[in-house]
Order: sequence, then structure tokens, then C-alpha cells
Amino acid sequence: MMRRRGVPLSAEDGLFSDETGQMLLATGIILMLTLLSMAWYGISVAGLGEPYDTGTHDVLDVTESFSTVWQPLIENRSAALVAGGADWQEAVDSAANSTAADLMRHGEHRGVEIILTDVAVTNSSGTFTVTCEVGIADRHARLQLVGYQAEIVIG
Repeated sequence: MMRRRGVPLSAEDGLFSDETGQMLLATGIILMLTLLSMAWYGISVAGLGEPYDTGTHDVLDVTESFSTVWQPLIENRSAALVAGGADWQEAVDSAANSTAADLMRHGEHRGVEIILTDVAVTNSSGTFTVTCEVGIADRHARLQLVGYQAEIVIG
């Protein structure tokens, strides 16, 4: 039996020997997927330049909770370390560093990044001052507090 392009191999099964239609279909599908991925990328990049979304207050909420817990956490941890036998300087240093690490993890769990830099502890006649720079950010906003401090009085 002689085959010609576009002619069925047999009348019963209706198969064609021409594969150009399949190649055209495959090329069309690949082109459509490429255009879809380019459109998806374009939409995602266009969203990067959006201004602050006033509907999200995560940075402000975390800043408020940071301001509320920073000093009490350091005081309580320092007192617990001193009760465990550490001297005050070592206790306040350790409490400040562990509080900074815990607050960074707290921010990660809430989807907000908290960065504490330049954590320093100074002692002035029994009053310990813990200072740091705080940066709080999410996808929409960034807030930086410079020179944030807590005072711990030995008593």
C-alpha cells in the first residue's frame, strides 16, 4: 500500500502519516507557556514599586511590642542570671544579647525582620544602660530607631 501525505493509512483507523499538525500544536503550546511566564514575571516586577500599603500595620505593631518588652525582658533575665550566680555586668551583657536574638526570631515568626545592631552595655555607678540600633522592616515598610536604650538599676 502506498502512502501519500495527508491520506489515511487505512480507512478503518483514520490515522494520518502527516506529523506537521502535531509539531505546530507543540510549538504553539510552548509559545503560549513562554508568554504566560513572561506575563507572570511582568506582573510580579510591577508590584515591587508599589508604595506602602496602608492596610498592613505589621511594622508598627512589632515596633510597639518591641518598645514594650525590651527593657522588662533585659531586667528579668539579668535578675535571673544574677540569682544563678553571675555578676551584674556579665548578667546584663548576656541578657541583652539573648533578648536581641529572641526578638529577631520573634520578628521572623511574624513575617517582619528585626535587626538589632551595636548592642552595647555601659555601667554608671550601678545603673546599666543598654543601647542599640533597631531596624524593623517587612515587604511594605521599613523603620529604623537609632539609639534605642534601656536602663537597668541594681536594686
